[in-house]
Amino acid sequence: MTTEKSSLLDEVAEYYSAKLAQHGETAQGVDWNGEKSQILRFEQLEKILNPGDAFSVNDLGCGYGAFYEFLRKRHKNFNYCGIDVADSMIEAAQRRYPDRQQSQFVVASEPPAPADYSVASGIFNVRLDRSEHEWSAYLNSTLDVLDRDSRLGFAFNCLTSYSDADKKRDYLYYSDPCTIFDLCKRRYSRNVALVHDYGLYEFTILVRKIL
Repeated sequence: MTTEKSSLLDEVAEYYSAKLAQHGETAQGVDWNGEKSQILRFEQLEKILNPGDAFSVNDLGCGYGAFYEFLRKRHKNFNYCGIDVADSMIEAAQRRYPDRQQSQFVVASEPPAPADYSVASGIFNVRLDRSEHEWSAYLNSTLDVLDRDSRLGFAFNCLTSYSDADKKRDYLYYSDPCTIFDLCKRRYSRNVALVHDYGLYEFTILVRKIL
């Protein structure tokens, strides 16, 4: 990892650790508005999975493990690895889910091993003082990681550039969904879906591998 990327991730870890300390193990603790929108977001990411199949999944930027909790309520036969750059998030997740038979949580910037699927929720939103160019480079390099470590496909979300101007914030990063869709279509797979119809100021991309 380059020094520049390491510094960027240190800033991100500090930001989210502060949110967790302020709000605890809640949607606000990972910088979302509330649980209702968090579940709606997870439902979009879940679309990358094949219903009924056993699967493994890497959750990059897992926070305290909310997506794992979501999956446990809806799926039985799966293995989960949560990855986060913030020590405090992983410590919270390990306390929350002590049973290691189905899940593991690790402090890292990349998955320790490939999985059938990978997801990333919210990790491209908070750029703080980083420039558009720096954050775009980080986003693109992270998509390469998701692609590399996913056998069957991956899903992620971004804040949308179509957000209302009065709702935008300087420290957040808003992606052009058409540009991201085109990038994924050209670089990763011919089988790509753009989901932009679920009522939040964001979009979800589903990249399915063609085997």
